[in-house]
Formats: sequence, structure tokens, C-alpha cells
Amino acid sequence: MVIEGLLYTQEHEWVRIEGGIGVVGITDYAQDSLGEITFVELPAAGQVVKAKEEIAVVESSKAASDVYSPLGGKVLEVNSLLQMQPELINQSCYEDGWLCRMEITDSEATGNLMDAKQYEEYLKGLS
Repeated sequence: MVIEGLLYTQEHEWVRIEGGIGVVGITDYAQDSLGEITFVELPAAGQVVKAKEEIAVVESSKAASDVYSPLGGKVLEVNSLLQMQPELINQSCYEDGWLCRMEITDSEATGNLMDAKQYEEYLKGLS
């Protein structure tokens, strides 16, 4: 499932931009590939990251996978529910399973991201 209105990376992260704030998570493709998610290591609030820099780690029954920030910015808030309920990413990766909210400092980097249609085409090339 690919959601309209989000921007995507080739590493299967998504970002929803709300004003100058970006909400970041992993895609349905990523959570499905990982399998049952058992642990999430979230960034610290206040952490400053660059685009394509590691921002979190998601562990599953199959593997551990780094999550990279789609844009540069400062982490404002993390989804603390994931500490006790990491399976929220499997159940609702685009809504309840978001990873963090960040203040975007390099909005020009959105040009390096894919819209829903481009991401769907990208996924077709992977199968």
C-alpha cells in the first residue's frame, strides 16, 4: 500500500510534511519485508540529523534494519508508544506507527524524494 500525499525514499521511509514539520515512518513495503517488528530504537528528542543519516533502528523476527532520515532537521518528538508496542508499525505504519516528528531545516531536499506514483513505479522495479 502506497499513500498519496507522502514523500518516499529508496530505502522505504516516508515523510508527511505538515507546514515546517515532517512526520517520519517506514513504508508498508518495509514493514512487510521485515516481518513481525519486535523492537524500535528511536532517536532522541532534540537530535539534529542530516538527510540520509541514520535516525532509528527497527528490529524484527527476521532482521534489524536502519532507518534513515528523509530530510535534515531536528527531532521534536518521538512516538513513545512504539517502546511498548513496536507492532504498531506492522498494524498501522502510516498512522499509529510513525517514528518521529521533526522540524525540517532543509526543505530543498524534498526534490530528492519520490511522490506516491514514483514510489509505486520504483517498487515495481524491485519485484
